[in-house]
Order: sequence, then C-alpha cells, then structure tokens
Amino acid sequence: MSDPYFDKVYKARTEDETRDLYDAWAATYEQSVEGEGYATPRRCAEALHATLGQAEAPVLDFGCGTGLSGIALRLAGFTTLDGVDLSPGMLQQARDKAIYRTLTPIRPDDPVPAGYAAIAAIGVIGAGAAPLAALDRIFEALAPGAQCVFSFNDHTLEDPSFEALVNSRIAEGLIRQLFREHGDHLPGKNMKSTVYVIEKA
Repeated sequence: MSDPYFDKVYKARTEDETRDLYDAWAATYEQSVEGEGYATPRRCAEALHATLGQAEAPVLDFGCGTGLSGIALRLAGFTTLDGVDLSPGMLQQARDKAIYRTLTPIRPDDPVPAGYAAIAAIGVIGAGAAPLAALDRIFEALAPGAQCVFSFNDHTLEDPSFEALVNSRIAEGLIRQLFREHGDHLPGKNMKSTVYVIEKA
C-alpha cells in the first residue's frame, strides 16, 4: 500500500505546512522511502567524496531529515557531519542515530551556517520541500573552493527554473560544475533525480 504522504509531499504549501507535514511523517519516513529504493543519498555522497577527497573535512547536511543522508555520507567516508533541519520530528530521528557532531533546528529565513568544506542538500531543494531561493543561500554560504552536492528529482525538474538557476550561476562565474548525472531516485516509483556537485569560484 502506498504511503499517503507521497501524495502530499510534492504539493506546494507554506513553510509552516511543510514543517508540520515532515513532523507527522518522521516516524514512518525511512520505511516509506527505503521501501521505494531511495537511491539519491548514496549517489550524492559518493559524488561528493569523489570530488572533495577530504574524508575528515566538516560537511553540513542541510535539511538532514531523519539522517538517511548522514548515513550515506558516513558510508562514503565522511567523518565530521553537522545537520540542520526545519522539522523537530525529523531532527529527533536523526539524533537517535548518533552520527552527527551537532544537530540544529533552522527556520526558513535563518542564514545557512558557513565555514564548511562542503554543504550537502540531498533531496532538499524542490517541489514540496525547500524553495529555490534556499539554493542561492547555500551558494552564498560557501567559501571559495568549498563544494555543494544537491539533487533535483523529476517532479522538481518539471519546473525549468531550477536547472535554469544552476546554469545561470555557472554562466555568471559564481560556481563551477564538477559533476552532473541523472539517475535513480525512487526506483519503486520509477522516479529519477539529477545529482550535482558544484564548487564556489
């Protein structure tokens, strides 16, 4: 039986509604997405590890959710992870995994923490989640030479403004693209995602 939250998650709504939805989904989220073969965290973590090459460098897991992205980053070799998320319920699930150095709630208008070798926004930016403006805030938080791995799923890619923003920031010279690949996201739902790794110029 399909999880009813899948029918709700991609619909546009306010940030408060998004937080409430993810709070309500927190207890069953991992079972739901793993049951559909959730592949994007592993793909993102491995791509970042290949480009960054510094396993001990501090990484910010932006929108860490229940910690599935953190587990993927750990399995890829990263050892120093901090997480931030909008949902207290999701943060509690992440806290129970004991893989993060720090876990902090973040509000929609809070500045993105700076000082990291890389920021991961895995399955975070897009339809039903963080708005496109959040990606620009992440880029702004990066120091020159720092990297960001992020993903857009097929629902998000239906809106051309997401890829257009990335392409425009590359054209402006703000960021350099190190990796871009379209591949599995939720195979059980026949959904794919594009994974990007960029470096701040």
